[in-house]
Amino acid sequence: MSDGKDSLDLSALGAAIPNSAELSAEDKANLVASIKNTLEGLASRHTDVLESLEPKVRKRVEKLREIQGEHDELEAKFFEERAALEAKYQKLYEPLYSKRYEIVNGVVEVEGITVESAAETPAEQKTGDETSADQKEEKGVPAFWLNAMKNHEILAEEIQERDEEALKYLKNITWYRISEPKGFKLEFQFGTNPFFKNSVLTKTYHMIDEDEPILEKAIGTEIEWYPGKCLTQKVLKKKPRKGSKNTKPITKTEDCESFFNFFSPPQVPDDDEEIDEDIAEQLQNEMEQDYDIGSTIRDKIIPHAVSWFTGEAAQDEEFEVMDDIICVLMLGVKMVATLEICCPVSALGLMGVTA
Repeated sequence: MSDGKDSLDLSALGAAIPNSAELSAEDKANLVASIKNTLEGLASRHTDVLESLEPKVRKRVEKLREIQGEHDELEAKFFEERAALEAKYQKLYEPLYSKRYEIVNGVVEVEGITVESAAETPAEQKTGDETSADQKEEKGVPAFWLNAMKNHEILAEEIQERDEEALKYLKNITWYRISEPKGFKLEFQFGTNPFFKNSVLTKTYHMIDEDEPILEKAIGTEIEWYPGKCLTQKVLKKKPRKGSKNTKPITKTEDCESFFNFFSPPQVPDDDEEIDEDIAEQLQNEMEQDYDIGSTIRDKIIPHAVSWFTGEAAQDEEFEVMDDIICVLMLGVKMVATLEICCPVSALGLMGVTA
């Protein structure tokens, strides 16, 4: 534009690109030049559109752009205030989550429940079955997080039968925002178990835009499996061919479906040119599915865990789906009724009746 409002200041572009050991000075210069050309091309296209308009129309469009600018400023304030409000209530939720953790894991007992101690019942009066029951009595709510996740349709598809024993050791799931880079992190806290060494498994989502969920990449914890306990791989044994000198079974390791694959998210290759269209589409679908799982745990399971454990939340979602279906059916009935008045023949066609 002639008034200079839309001119691009690209002088600081080079400094804005972070230094990396993978980028030589020449590569960085080429990258800067490429970005400049792209931005200048976009600016030129925008200018061409405005200049193609008649002066009066262009002036009206300029006024609309001013209004849009005011809207964008308000929207930015909205996002800022919303983030502050979410942060405020996240802190208010924390004590409630702590109480939940203590009950689920048997750290505290709920008021009104008495735990009979060995001193209250003499050992000679106890049968063998009663003694065994005392020893087996579990604290807290066993398999709380496993059952909460299994009652959600999306997560139930990810949890395999062989995962369940390991997920019984899951003590808590928490999440928090990260600012540099923007995104959020999930933390899965496990008790000591025979499957892996880690006490905490994390999944971090880096977002390009926090307000619009555009995923840049996801990073998961590398699980330190104990020998022979890896749930993301299975060992296949084949008998040697007849006549073979090797009499030992042939073993082969293959990747398999598991909830714990969640901690090994799909990665975008460094060189985009190596990705063909089909692979790129598959990768995008995998990343979207991965984000869907993470956001489901963050937005549904963590804040409403007991409702998912009991199945109430699943029922509520089913009712919501039914409400949507009923609304669509009612809309269809109204359309048919309207057509019966305006055009009886068309209405008969919608109902599958031939004239």
